[in-house]
Amino acid sequence: MILEKLSLINFKNYDEAQIDFCNKFNCFVGNNGMGKTNLLDAIHYVSFCKSFFNAIDSQNIKHELPFFAIQAWINKNGDTHEIFCGVKRGHKKQFKHNKKEYERLSEHIGLYPLVMISPADAELIWDGSEVRRKFMDSIISQYDKVYLEKLIAYNHVLQQRNALLKHFHENKQFDSVSLEIWDEQLIIHGEEIIKIRTRFLEEFIPLFVKNYQFISDDNEHVSLEYESSIKDLSYRTVLLSNLGRDRAVHYTTSGPHRDDLLFKLMGHNVKKFASQGQQKSYLLALKLAQFEFIKEKKLTNPLLLLDDIYDKLDETRFKKLIELVSGNQFGQVFITDTNPERIKNLFEKNQSLHLIYVVSNGKIEKHG
Repeated sequence: MILEKLSLINFKNYDEAQIDFCNKFNCFVGNNGMGKTNLLDAIHYVSFCKSFFNAIDSQNIKHELPFFAIQAWINKNGDTHEIFCGVKRGHKKQFKHNKKEYERLSEHIGLYPLVMISPADAELIWDGSEVRRKFMDSIISQYDKVYLEKLIAYNHVLQQRNALLKHFHENKQFDSVSLEIWDEQLIIHGEEIIKIRTRFLEEFIPLFVKNYQFISDDNEHVSLEYESSIKDLSYRTVLLSNLGRDRAVHYTTSGPHRDDLLFKLMGHNVKKFASQGQQKSYLLALKLAQFEFIKEKKLTNPLLLLDDIYDKLDETRFKKLIELVSGNQFGQVFITDTNPERIKNLFEKNQSLHLIYVVSNGKIEKHG
């Protein structure tokens, strides 16, 4: 799978841009704030129908202009496909595949898989459980449509149940029959979500451990554990036993929407006890395992986006990463860096097929 060409209009700091890519390394170099990361974010839109950094689509429109548009041409199995994303202020987002608009954006997820490695990945360690759940859900959703549908349905039911609990509190009333309607649906979808997440981690964890050992070059024991609010009980049992607490706080306190991933190194919490270098290795191993896992499930190389990766890794880890992704087991790679000479020197030694683009104030020029 190869992203052949990308076209932007009014996207973030770009008035208009069109870029052709090579099949291996595509490098965007320039000072901070020039628009390098915005190019990666546009590619992320092509895969996930949304920004990696900003969930509010209208905020990705340049200044006070009325719309933005992204077009991409991707070659998959010898055929070129056209993807279009358009956002107009006050209107529903348009997303088209080969000029045909989707009825539901979820139909697009997983068609053109992608893995992004970014400084923002530190949120996986430092932020709350929601970020780690999203990491897990985004991987599974790229290969399992049933899971994605279950997740969407579960979140809808959860929203309705929470609204009802709040209504009961505000009106000082309680109707168990009305609540049971939402309970039944929540249990059906929730139990399936937990089962699929558990199966996913059984396959994912060995890949993660293998990648950590490669990056760190040592024998530190790392682990990744699924912490479920359900534990070993049925969701029905836990949900009903927590009804009193749910009524008191006016929202649903148990279920897969409360679950977490525990990051551990030598049996200890990575956030509290790991060094900066160990944390970086942990995060990089997670993302490389994500790439490997999706590749196995989709039988194609995901696009790999490396944002500002050099400044976030030491020299040894950076060289190991480039050595790894230069191999045939990885496909097309997109890199941003602030140092043109560093990138130039890297590929003089590496000898891999590459293109270098200089980015300055939303303008892109091919280097050399």
